[in-house]
Amino acid sequence: MTNMEDRRKVAVFDIDGTIFRSSLLLELVEALIQARVFSKYAQAHYLDTWEKWRDREGSYGEFIESVIRAYLHYIKGIRRADVWKVAERVIDIQKNRTYRYTRDLVKKLCKTHFLLAISHSPYEVVAPFAKTWGFEKTYAMVYEVDKRVRFTGKTMYEDIIFDKSKVLKRAIEHNNLSLKGSMGVGDTESDISFLEMVENPIAFNPSSELYKVAKKRKWDIIVERKDVIYEI
Repeated sequence: MTNMEDRRKVAVFDIDGTIFRSSLLLELVEALIQARVFSKYAQAHYLDTWEKWRDREGSYGEFIESVIRAYLHYIKGIRRADVWKVAERVIDIQKNRTYRYTRDLVKKLCKTHFLLAISHSPYEVVAPFAKTWGFEKTYAMVYEVDKRVRFTGKTMYEDIIFDKSKVLKRAIEHNNLSLKGSMGVGDTESDISFLEMVENPIAFNPSSELYKVAKKRKWDIIVERKDVIYEI
């Protein structure tokens, strides 16, 4: 049996909107369109909700859902190697488009904690981004491929990835980790389940729903605006 003292402390981060200052999924879809891997008409699936969100007339959730639908529709039949190639170019360009607070926190915690990334963006783009920043394990959306290694348009392991507490429990079990001294950082209500598990939860630039929960439970709330970082 493993001694509890031998287990490493875990620091778990959401990626989009928490470390990365945009959506990796969106950047990947836009790059796939530009590279002509996806049809130029893919953007029509989310352009309206994108405009509404930017004008603060629609929600970010509705916008991302429309991007996901576009991805699911146009990924069918595409070679995984082609997506990896575009994803790596995206990260080469976008890897430093991060928030200062979480970027510095990651650099600090990598010396003392096991860095775990959990994201609902595709694994093909999350994995190289997380690797760039020193994460030791990455969980993200996995899209099914067939025998030809082409995407089928279906997702896998949804029952796990959509419940981030399940992901964290799985990572703890498989990587000999401890919640003692653990930290977690998230920005939306989908992160609440893993933030409830860690000893030191941080709501970073939180959505209204996460803000309400964080305030009620007296979690740390951090907001980064331009070059100023506020603790609420």
